[in-house]
Amino acid sequence: MPRLFLLLPLLIFSILGFLFFQGMNLDPNTLPSPLLGKRLPAFELPALRDLSRTIRDGDIEGPALVNFWASWCAACRDEHALLVDLARNAGVKIYGIDYVDQRDAALGWLDRLGDPYVEVLFDERGTLGAAFQVMGAPETYAVDGDNIVRYRHVGRLTWEVWTAMQAALAGPALPPGSPEE
Repeated sequence: MPRLFLLLPLLIFSILGFLFFQGMNLDPNTLPSPLLGKRLPAFELPALRDLSRTIRDGDIEGPALVNFWASWCAACRDEHALLVDLARNAGVKIYGIDYVDQRDAALGWLDRLGDPYVEVLFDERGTLGAAFQVMGAPETYAVDGDNIVRYRHVGRLTWEVWTAMQAALAGPALPPGSPEE
């Protein structure tokens, strides 16, 4: 029994080392989400530019990106030019969620840097962010034509991430000769 007791710390250390090693291979930007494969959560928030106007989950028309951002977010500034390019040159519909931000700062940001969004919702208290389980800004979701969440990206968007989002929205390829082809 004493020998077994001496091996216990080695066993615990080995298990923790294995878990640490496995964690090093995970990409923190592709965190799983309970929303994947499900419809957008129900919500209603005011529009950033007109607080008297309410935007609801049914107003989102996919396929589209839903992008959580804020004027205080440095990574959001880094990805903004890509969002503008996607909206203007690739025709991508992007819905912006101004997340836990000051309205005047957000409006100034869009006036200075360009507004790539079909609509911008003002999530001043982070209630929609909580429904999406947002870790922080920026965070982007790809939703399909039925408003089903198909992809979640935590962090700054890049062209590589956009390519992965497009593939997720396209769905799995059908094998040649399949009846649905």
